[in-house]
Amino acid sequence: MHLITDLDVGGAEMMLAKLAEAFDRARFRTVVVSLMPPGLLGQRLSAAGIAVRSLGMARGVPDPRGLTRLVSLLRREPVDLLQSWLYHADLLGVVAARLAGVSRLCWNIRCTAMDPARYSRISAALPRLLARLSASPDAVLVNSAAAQRAHEELGYHPKRWAMIPNGFDVARFQPDIAAGPRLRRDLGLPGDAFLVGLPARFDPMKDHATFLAAAALFAARCGVARFLLMGRGVARGNTALERMIAARGLGERVLLLGERADMAELLAGLDVATLSSAFGESFPNVVGEAMACGVPVAATAVGDVGEIVGATGIVVPPGDAAALAGAWQRLYEAGEAERRRLGAAARQRVVSNYALPAIARRYETLYEDIVSRGR
Repeated sequence: MHLITDLDVGGAEMMLAKLAEAFDRARFRTVVVSLMPPGLLGQRLSAAGIAVRSLGMARGVPDPRGLTRLVSLLRREPVDLLQSWLYHADLLGVVAARLAGVSRLCWNIRCTAMDPARYSRISAALPRLLARLSASPDAVLVNSAAAQRAHEELGYHPKRWAMIPNGFDVARFQPDIAAGPRLRRDLGLPGDAFLVGLPARFDPMKDHATFLAAAALFAARCGVARFLLMGRGVARGNTALERMIAARGLGERVLLLGERADMAELLAGLDVATLSSAFGESFPNVVGEAMACGVPVAATAVGDVGEIVGATGIVVPPGDAAALAGAWQRLYEAGEAERRRLGAAARQRVVSNYALPAIARRYETLYEDIVSRGR
């Protein structure tokens, strides 16, 4: 049973959905439980024949009934192992497992160090509380070496660390030579527009302010540059974001595409994909997805991004708008042939190291080992 905060589109949520679909169903029966009502990914999992349950909790509202519902569910379902994802689910899971008599528990950490000043008191306090409880699960799973280091510094001391990186569907996310012209046509952009894309929800972690500062610098040097923002909350009507765009004088240079279901097609149409995050990232899915699409990445050095990208893109310090704009400039001036070469190398790196089937097998091996040791 997988327990997660919600099933809206996000990095951890997407990874859980991909794994649930990839697990060997002859050996594993998977149940996915969301603290909150199922979102788009809940519908996707149900359509794939995977059992989805909800505890009916509301975002930001502590509700003890959620614990009662989870304990009841654990007693009804034949659960060999409870795998929780993200801090709120980790806390609820460790208490519910003890009350329900579930003997095997695994946590899944998907971030590095968070900035407490940018989040609620409860969210900021959770990691340190969980550090005290971190010997409770049979294993604490991380998707990057940076995440393990950050949590060891917080005081996490589990029985066992397990590091499994994110995995990617390289059949869905793949190069498409026609994607660029099609995307420009669909958006009403000139055929020679140089497209820089930021796939990221609107969140302090993603640092849209630095991205837009870099965009203003690059736009002054590159008249054909256009900037595509896509993700939850990144749409017209977001007044805070629109003010930042206007303050930088970017006007029509920035297109707000909102949350999209066609991310593979969008990414494949970019000239450069970007991550501008300032903190908290561990293994950003968008980096691997863009690389799988054969698109070079210019990203900030957060989490394990430097290790993931390697020599196939450019990594710059977080919060450095000039460095980020400089990375785009280098990739623009390198020309289309060099960007294609870098993109091909990036895709091969993902295929070799992060293909979804191999990553799913590593999860299965970990789960079987935890359960067999319990027996």
